[in-house]
Amino acid sequence: MFLQTMRPNIVQSIRAHRPEDLMQAAQQAQQHFLYANLFDAQTKQDVLEVIAAAFQFPMHVAKSMESLKDALTNLLSRAGSQPGFVVVLEQVPSNPRFDREAREQLVDVFREVSEFWDDRRTPFRCFYSFP
Repeated sequence: MFLQTMRPNIVQSIRAHRPEDLMQAAQQAQQHFLYANLFDAQTKQDVLEVIAAAFQFPMHVAKSMESLKDALTNLLSRAGSQPGFVVVLEQVPSNPRFDREAREQLVDVFREVSEFWDDRRTPFRCFYSFP
């Protein structure tokens, strides 16, 4: 199980990992697997809506990056003890309507979430890719 060889709280490019392998590793570790394919997303609003729907969050989560962060931290922690998370964000947009600043904002949200879960000694690994 290759999750054991990784830092428990990390946000990084997906690199050599395949989403299917990450899903299988999450299942073996009995951790939550959250997956969003953002191929059709073009704007920040699109990205937030796709993530909220894919993660089965209430649609108010799609209002802002702060709402997304709150759902990934407070909403999930109030649901009880968590075994850990493996998150995959595939095809994060790279276009003028979702520019470098927007991508950095999104990745920063997941870094802050990773730190939140690290403080609670809960694994949170996030992997992302760009087209």
